Amino acid sequence: MPKMPQTRSFQFSFRQLMLASITLHGILLLYGHWQDTHLVVKYTDIDYVVFTDASRYLTQGFSPYARATYRYTPLLAHLLVPNIYFHESFGKWIFTGANLLIGVLIQRILRLRGMSESRAVKYTAIWLLNPMVANISTRGNAESVIGAMVLGSFYLVMRKRLFWAAFLFGLSVHFKTYPIIYSIALLVLMDDSFFAQGQSRDGASNKEDKRQESRSEDRSAKKQGHPVVRIVKDLISFFTWRRVQFGLMSGGWFIAITGLMYCLYGFEFLFETYLYHVTRKDHRHNFSFWFYNIYLTFTSPTGTLVGVLTFVPQLALVLAIGCCFGKDIFLSAFLQTFAFVAWNKVCTAQYFMWYIVFLPLLIPTLADNPRMSLWSQGRNMLIGWVATQGLWLSQAYNLEFLGMNTFWRLFLASGLMFATNVWILVELITGAKYEPIFDDQGTIRRVWAIEA
Repeated sequence: MPKMPQTRSFQFSFRQLMLASITLHGILLLYGHWQDTHLVVKYTDIDYVVFTDASRYLTQGFSPYARATYRYTPLLAHLLVPNIYFHESFGKWIFTGANLLIGVLIQRILRLRGMSESRAVKYTAIWLLNPMVANISTRGNAESVIGAMVLGSFYLVMRKRLFWAAFLFGLSVHFKTYPIIYSIALLVLMDDSFFAQGQSRDGASNKEDKRQESRSEDRSAKKQGHPVVRIVKDLISFFTWRRVQFGLMSGGWFIAITGLMYCLYGFEFLFETYLYHVTRKDHRHNFSFWFYNIYLTFTSPTGTLVGVLTFVPQLALVLAIGCCFGKDIFLSAFLQTFAFVAWNKVCTAQYFMWYIVFLPLLIPTLADNPRMSLWSQGRNMLIGWVATQGLWLSQAYNLEFLGMNTFWRLFLASGLMFATNVWILVELITGAKYEPIFDDQGTIRRVWAIEA
């Protein structure tokens, strides 16, 4: 009996995936141009209009802050000057390019950690073919630029190119301050093992034995000391020269770039780019659990205090996560960002980009953990995440377009969305497989076996 020919399932190569992503983004850019031209409701994000107006002011010799509501670094306005001289969609192509660069970085990181080419392509597609990601970038939102800087700095840390990693990290914090939450995780990552590369296995093992012996002696000595003294000693020992060196380099780049912008644009730059966001009170409805309280106290002196106090639980949580999971920098970054966005006093859909960029690097750790059923638990988390947003959006539509007073129901929807996010965060902390990036010899751990 003749053998039946074996059929092979079609698999994307990374090149084909990139071409598919370019096509998706190109179609959305062309459609967006058509919608902006022919329909009343515009495809382009209002923020992109603000960016372009700020760039126009630059070409006329004025400050970008002459444009009301421009509250970003002047570098962004300079980056989009070609919007004025060449084509108004130039910046959207830059943001699309940043999306593609993120895809390249995700694929390289997965491969560095031992994943096969075919499997890495599947996980990278979560970003490159994500319609939400493509929509946000092609509408003219700049979040992908910051995402590329952050992920690029992490990739360079993996490759131990610390000078350029520090530069990119400092630049990302200059563009938008939220990446500073990753500082503690990066410092935790840079322990003695991180700098052990190049030693023989025996040499690294001997060094590790000496380090463990030293730690044992320290613990014995600390048991006899006062608790406050022990805490102070632990803090001092944490800040090794290598960690301080990276902090000085990244902080130095941030200060240098920020100082240059201050020399050019003065205190207005500092206030609009940084200080405004500390005391910001957004009375318009948004996903944040805090929005209704801010709305009710908007004209009250206590409103500003409440706005500042919301940072306390938010920063405490991201600091604790960074300390606990920092050696698995991608797991830590996702959890920190997810918590930061969930607890933030202002939250819009574009903020989801901050943690979705790490999702393709998180899902493999969920899929490989026997304690986590990605199909059932992952599906339930996704349904809860989407459903609570849908509930909130339905009430926001009634308020915005039908003129109905739904503020109380919006608040309840925000509370339900917040509770769902807390549940998801707990599920991820307990269900994700913690995989430190480096082993004791300072080499990248290949945590995913290469498939034939």
